[in-house]
Amino acid sequence: MFGMANLPTAIYSAAQVRALDRYAIEQLAIPGYTLMTRAGSAALRALRRRWPKAKHIVVVCGSGNNAGDGYVLARLARQAGMKVTTFALFEPNSLRGDALTAYRDFVAAGGQAIAWLDSVVERAEVIVDAIFGTGLSRPLDAMLSKRVQAMNAASAPILALDIPSGIDADTGLVLGSAITANCTIALVGLKLGFYLGVAPDHIGELEFDDLEISTDTKVEMTARRLDEQWLQSVLPRRSRLAHKGSNGQVLVIGGGIGMAGAARLAGEACLRVGAGLVTVATRFENVAAIVTERPELIVRAVDVVDELQPLIARADVIAIGPGLGQDEWARKLFDCALQSDKPLIVDADALNLLSLQPRKQSNWILTPHPGEAARLLASSSSAIQQDRLASVQMLEKKYGGIVVLKGANTLIALENELPAICDRGNPAMATPGMGDVLTGVIAGLLAQMKDAWMAARAGVLAHAMAGDLAAANLGSSIERGVIASDLFAQLPACVNRDE
Repeated sequence: MFGMANLPTAIYSAAQVRALDRYAIEQLAIPGYTLMTRAGSAALRALRRRWPKAKHIVVVCGSGNNAGDGYVLARLARQAGMKVTTFALFEPNSLRGDALTAYRDFVAAGGQAIAWLDSVVERAEVIVDAIFGTGLSRPLDAMLSKRVQAMNAASAPILALDIPSGIDADTGLVLGSAITANCTIALVGLKLGFYLGVAPDHIGELEFDDLEISTDTKVEMTARRLDEQWLQSVLPRRSRLAHKGSNGQVLVIGGGIGMAGAARLAGEACLRVGAGLVTVATRFENVAAIVTERPELIVRAVDVVDELQPLIARADVIAIGPGLGQDEWARKLFDCALQSDKPLIVDADALNLLSLQPRKQSNWILTPHPGEAARLLASSSSAIQQDRLASVQMLEKKYGGIVVLKGANTLIALENELPAICDRGNPAMATPGMGDVLTGVIAGLLAQMKDAWMAARAGVLAHAMAGDLAAANLGSSIERGVIASDLFAQLPACVNRDE
């Protein structure tokens, strides 16, 4: 999802958003119909901003308050001189409360809600989805699924009001069928479901309007979205007296036979985010290749554990796993590293080794992708993706420390902290080596920040931002062609303050 510059950081469940609505009505004394009018007006502004040349819009209204928002938008659009066709998928007079008032005002202003016509939908310039909001909890029936499929098949772009109809607001899963929107305007609060399940393929570009409701309330949130302003605030300032010894030492352990590249990527990423000294402990066969490609790295051949121990003693942070392998050499180095009390970033093959002998520690950051997470939980990748939030919380509970569940909308979890969600990044980053770069970014920042929770979140966000910059350099809407090392040129801009 793009267009995120003005989004808030608070993310709510559907129940929590309803609590915000109640707070506005009961505590701020804002009438419900006033909120509905604001919602319809905000949606129309978004529509005209994104599709300024559109003259004929189709508004598809369902039931409940989402339909009420749609009727408000339809009335205001007609007043603005637009051609509006409004379809009622349910009998409008069966609406209740504010939604019924919105429909009656629409009719009083000369509007008419008619039965569905495929031919009109096919000729629309913009389609507005006002069928269901966040209260949907059951699969769409055959008739509604048919309408949704027709809307998706039309050539016109779709604006979804609050959430694409058919998407569960808490899980992001499809309830039978779901609208695939080009843009979703979220109202009052960001919904958790936007960032889970398959919702990222249905939301389109995300806009937000708080309807003038202050979210400085006692209503709890479920997660927090990471943003650039937060990253700028936590990046440590560097003294003019700084030297390489004052910016932390990282030890990267990895690079089994034929896997020198993974360790090299992680090592360079540490340097690119400002780590003072970076040592790569790897097999003898890899030393020359890594040094030749990146002479700034200190590279040590480690054949036995005794050669690793002094490197661990000098390190402030240890990153283990990139290209490590799972042979006897890898297992011995893995066991040695885990005996240390140094902060650890555990990735790739180190996670696979951990899944064979599970243990719980507080001094590590685990960074699994869904496949590795499945092995850690003796589950399946599909089960992990079905409920990513529950999965990352189960991983944290079972293994301790901090868990970074990679993928679209990466999740970061730590006991007694709100989960963090990174909504930056793009499909072009689905390429080999990206995880190795992330490991190095987190390790390099941890060496400087000395705070694992902060470094994990900052590292995930900086890595995703660098991926977006790398994709942007290749062209607009790029979906393929980025490689992991493309991020190196972008990382410095993401980990330095603007001032």
